[in-house]
Amino acid sequence: MFEFLDRTDAGRRLGQRLAGLRGQDVVVLGLPRGGVPVAVEVAKALDAPLDVIVVRKLGVPFQPEVAMGAIGEGGARVLDARVLSLTHVTEEDLGTVERKERRLLERRLTRYRQGRNREDVHGRTVVVVDDGIATGSTARVACQVARQLGAARVILAVPVAPARTVASSTEADELVCLVSPQDFQAVGYYYHDFSPTEDDDVVRLLDAATRSRHRSQEDAVPAEGADEDVEIAAGGVRLRGSLYRPAGCEGIVIVAHGSGSSRHSPRNRFVASVLHDAGLGTLLLDLLTPGEEIDHTHVFDITLLAERLGAATGWLETLQDGWSGRIGYFGGSTGAGAALWAAAEPHATVAAVVSRGGRPDLAGPRLAEVRAPTLLIVGGDDAQVLALNQQAMALMRAPTRLETVPGATHLFEEPGTLAAAATLAAEWFSRYLLPSRQGGPAP
Repeated sequence: MFEFLDRTDAGRRLGQRLAGLRGQDVVVLGLPRGGVPVAVEVAKALDAPLDVIVVRKLGVPFQPEVAMGAIGEGGARVLDARVLSLTHVTEEDLGTVERKERRLLERRLTRYRQGRNREDVHGRTVVVVDDGIATGSTARVACQVARQLGAARVILAVPVAPARTVASSTEADELVCLVSPQDFQAVGYYYHDFSPTEDDDVVRLLDAATRSRHRSQEDAVPAEGADEDVEIAAGGVRLRGSLYRPAGCEGIVIVAHGSGSSRHSPRNRFVASVLHDAGLGTLLLDLLTPGEEIDHTHVFDITLLAERLGAATGWLETLQDGWSGRIGYFGGSTGAGAALWAAAEPHATVAAVVSRGGRPDLAGPRLAEVRAPTLLIVGGDDAQVLALNQQAMALMRAPTRLETVPGATHLFEEPGTLAAAATLAAEWFSRYLLPSRQGGPAP
């Protein structure tokens, strides 16, 4: 049985458990990649700064899967004297391995921080956060590295871990774990949505946390726009969404996810952040209730999904109270089929549609009725979905363009590919939803 909806849900619940630390001198350190979305919510709950803690294993030269130690930034190094003694590794061999791993560590840190300074942990309480631990080896090393960097107290906080690991943990002063089953399965077994977190996601989350922290510290005027959780009535159910409206908003994109995702997904939030940077508002929308998602047949009920997307569009238009801006649809997977089906309705007001790795073919009977300019984005290595998009494009009469992202597969998990897709989407929506930026929408 799933214990957590996704990493955001797990982080919120973990933050509640750690609420007693609020007001203390705390730094939250997320383990990339999956631990960072969890750590974001913990840092929010504790009103604490967020950073990453990156560690690299030092493998025995002739048996690299065996760890003889680990390193962290700031020159931190942890060695396993027993392994070094048994393997007779020389200082020269150790130095060679360490230099190689330190180059890789610095490369990752440069990518994640992008000019941000490391949070000083000296004399402070450090909360090391991951999305779950199985063997716990990486998390234990992270705790040791945090202590070497000067932490006065180290707390390891995870949503889930095996009972035996919780009982035997000694590297942290305290281990906080929400779920510790005796018959532990893989970490992902305890999440409804355990979609991958990519390096781009980590960077965006850290950037957002830094901006939020600076605003809080400066007690400044609230940032342009508002992030708010909303509920939308649709056909006897209430759909959950996250709404962002920048000041002077001219265009809002409804992000309708497909199967195996949610409005809290780091990937969906990454795409939304790129749209925000372009001056667009977003409504991240769950088209199914948590109970409905259990029945996978609902995921492919395109008529139902399209009806709910239409209801959300009407709600958004009413909410704006005389707003003259434009609305766009961004759909992924089956959400793309629903977006095009809804856009084909006779009275649909949607101004542009983007499908990312989507299934527009699922709207087959309605494709010729779509009037909104449509961008189809497909991974260059996703041959099957690419063929389905080409077939769908041949049926469409609206202005339609197909873009492939080289090297990307279906989920755009490869480095830089999700960012490339999000940038294409932002450019398309800016063109058709933000006329003041472009001198009017292009024909």
